[in-house]
Amino acid sequence: MRAINRLSALSVKSLPAGKHADGGGLWLVKRDDGGGKWIYRYAIKGKRREMGLGSIRFVSLKEARGEVERWRRLVAAGKDAIRQRDRERREAEVAKPTLEAVAKACFEARKADLKGDGMAGRWYSPLELHVMPKIGDVPIEEVTQNDLKDVLAPIWHRKAETARKAMNRLTIVFRHGAAMGLPVDMQATTKAKALLGAQRKQSKHIPSMPWHEVPDFVRSLKDGGMVEQCLIFLILTACRSGEVRAATWDEIDLTSSLWTIPADRMKAQKEHRVPLVPKAIEVLDRVRPYARGGLVFPSQRKGCVSDMAMGMLMRRRGLDYRPHGFRSSFRDWCAEETDVPREAAEACLAHTTGSEVERAYRRTDFLERRTRLMQQWAEHCGKPSPFPLSRRGVDQVAAVSRD
Repeated sequence: MRAINRLSALSVKSLPAGKHADGGGLWLVKRDDGGGKWIYRYAIKGKRREMGLGSIRFVSLKEARGEVERWRRLVAAGKDAIRQRDRERREAEVAKPTLEAVAKACFEARKADLKGDGMAGRWYSPLELHVMPKIGDVPIEEVTQNDLKDVLAPIWHRKAETARKAMNRLTIVFRHGAAMGLPVDMQATTKAKALLGAQRKQSKHIPSMPWHEVPDFVRSLKDGGMVEQCLIFLILTACRSGEVRAATWDEIDLTSSLWTIPADRMKAQKEHRVPLVPKAIEVLDRVRPYARGGLVFPSQRKGCVSDMAMGMLMRRRGLDYRPHGFRSSFRDWCAEETDVPREAAEACLAHTTGSEVERAYRRTDFLERRTRLMQQWAEHCGKPSPFPLSRRGVDQVAAVSRD
């Protein structure tokens, strides 16, 4: 009987359950259900070892013989085949950067373009929370559209905006991988979107208080503490919550009644000048005795007033509106009660308008016009309103404020 190559392709399929030798250390282990696997038996330093070579469904007899020949030569040279294969696999993993490794490299490279160097974590968090725990350790060149589909399917409709951001970030990460010279599938995210289909859930607008209700709400805040004062200042300046809460005294010039927010604290990464009307300066006078760490609106413990604190204040009053929504209140007031040009109103909100060419030629930030407009807004916020608050009367709001 032959010492090697005892089996044939036909016998691999027809042999009964059990162990069958092909020779030279190659064995076929058949199961009762007809399946089976290849193993390589060898001895190293007097110790018997068995190394799996794969299922007969995926590895042919010819391929198994080729693998055994390679490992047989290595064992003859005094090396352990299993340890050598494990070492090669580890080296291969190091040579193939994982999705997480490339994503972190991409994040580091983009920090200069992100607000606050991305310290808030909002750029990376959709990936960190929903993608990396599942496929972060997979080499990026092996990530397919099916992997991305499986990862994002649970939140594709339930958390549509988060899923959309995660997919957009992945597109950027794959581009970064390609720039690194890795053989990534640049169409993986596009194909994953096709597999997931259109998102049913649409993003919702942040609830905003109707502009004619703002005066009574502002009046109810005047005698309040730091959170209330911060909220008044937010309303009077029409700025974003984060810009207001993290404001520092060195950004404010009371001589020129101007608050200059540096570019790294702005969403558009561009310096923004905010005219301070008298009522806004009154707020600053009220909070100045409590200054700490250079912050205009410090919290009772550490850092600045939190966005949650302002949101909770409104929820405790039975209001469905959000602090950020006052920017919309201001914009609606501009449209309905003034004839100010659109560009000036949008400049108050630090929005980018017009084409790139138009912006290149338009160098003004409409500061003088915005100063007059913000004064009109402050006057509106300080006058009695003919309309009651939507959810509660003024007396109820004041009572809650006193509590």
